[in-house]
Amino acid sequence: MNFLLLGIFTAITAFTYWLRYLNLQYLNQHGNKVPEGFEGAVDEEKLRNSSAYTLDSSRLGLWDSLLDNALMVVFLFGGLLATYDHFVSSLTASPIISAILFFLLLTWASTLLGIPFDLYGTFRIEARYGFNTTTPRIWVVDFFKSQAIGAVLLAFLITVVFWLISWRPQQWWLWVWGFMAVFSLFMMFISPYVIEPLFNRYEPVTEEGLEDDIRAMMEKAGLKVGKVLQMDASKRSRHSNAYFTGIGRVKRIVLYDTLIKQMTHEEIVAVLAHEIGHWKKGHVWKQLLWAEVMALAGSWLSFIMLAWPGLPGLLGLPADISLPAKMVVLGFVASLALFPLGPFSAWRSRCHEREADRFASDLTGRPEDLASALVKMSAENLSNLFPHPFYADFYFSHPPAVERVRILRNWGSMQKEGE
Repeated sequence: MNFLLLGIFTAITAFTYWLRYLNLQYLNQHGNKVPEGFEGAVDEEKLRNSSAYTLDSSRLGLWDSLLDNALMVVFLFGGLLATYDHFVSSLTASPIISAILFFLLLTWASTLLGIPFDLYGTFRIEARYGFNTTTPRIWVVDFFKSQAIGAVLLAFLITVVFWLISWRPQQWWLWVWGFMAVFSLFMMFISPYVIEPLFNRYEPVTEEGLEDDIRAMMEKAGLKVGKVLQMDASKRSRHSNAYFTGIGRVKRIVLYDTLIKQMTHEEIVAVLAHEIGHWKKGHVWKQLLWAEVMALAGSWLSFIMLAWPGLPGLLGLPADISLPAKMVVLGFVASLALFPLGPFSAWRSRCHEREADRFASDLTGRPEDLASALVKMSAENLSNLFPHPFYADFYFSHPPAVERVRILRNWGSMQKEGE
C-alpha cells in the first residue's frame, strides 16, 4: 500500500509541475502583447518585467516545492517518522507535552528549511523588481514575532485538542470540531486588535475626503463599519491591496497606504464596494458554513481513521506509533484524497468574485472605476496577465484580471446604451 500511495503522490506532484510548466509556456507565447483595455497602464517594458517577475517567482517556488516534497518522501516513506516519533516519546511521559513537542519541532524544522527561500524571495526577487522595502531588522523582528505567536497558539490548540480526546474518547471528534469552530470565530474577533497591530501601524485615513467618500458608499450599501483605517504596508513592500477584517460589530476596512497613493478616490471606493459585495451577498458566511461542514465531516472521518489499526501500515510504519504520528499519516493521506476538490473550491471562489464585481458596479453605478482599479493593481503588482486557462481554472480564486476588466467594461457599455 505504501508504494501505491507513493505512486499517487508522485503522480499528483508531477501533474502540478506540468501545470506550472504549461502556465509559463503560455506566458512566453502570449505575453508580448498588451491586452485590450490595459493600454496606457501597461507597455512593452512593463510586460517584460511582469513576465520576468512571474518566471523568477515561479522558479523559486519550484525549488522550494522540490525540496519540501523530497524531504516529505524521505520522512514519510523512509522510516524517519517512526524514528522521530520514538525520539519525542522518550522525552516525556505526558501525552500532551509529547504532542506539543512533536508538532512544534516539526513546525520549526519546516520553518528553518524555508528561511533561505524566504530571504531570497524578499531581498533578491522582490528587491530586483522594486517591491521590497523590508529591512533585515524588520524581517528578523517579524520572524521572531510570528514564530512566538504561532508557537503559543499551536501549543494551546494541541493542549485543548488532546485533552478533549482523553476526556471523551468516543465523542472527541464532535467536541474538537466545536472547539475549533469557536476558536476560529474568536480569532476573527480579536486578531484586528491584538495580533495585526503587532506587525503594522493602523491609523485613520489621512487622505482628505477619502473617508467621507467611503462612508457615503457604505451608507448607500446599508453596511456599518466601525473604522476606516490605513496600514503602513509600504514599510515592507510596494505591493498594494485593501481588505475587510474582523466580524460582526468589530469589522473594519483597511487600506494599504500604497493603494491610496496609486489610485483615485473613485477607484478606491470601487475596490471597497467589491469587498462590500462579499458581505452583502453572504459570501463570508457561506464560506464559513462550508468550511465548518467540511471540518465536521473531516473530524468524524479522522475519528474513524485514527481508530483503525491499519492506518500506520499505509506507509509501512509500525502499529504502535503515537497518536501525533498517526495524525501526520492521516494528514498526508487526506491531502491526496482532497486534491481533486481544489478546482471546485477555486471555481466557487471565482463565482463569488464575479458576483462581488457585479454588486460593486451596481452600487457605484460606474463599472469603469473598478476596471481602472484592477488595471492599475495588475500593472503596479506586475501580475501575470496571461495565465493558461487550465492553470487559472485549477488554481485561481479570482477570475484572470483581463477577463474581469473586459466584463466590467462590457457592463459599462451596456449601462451607457441604456441611459
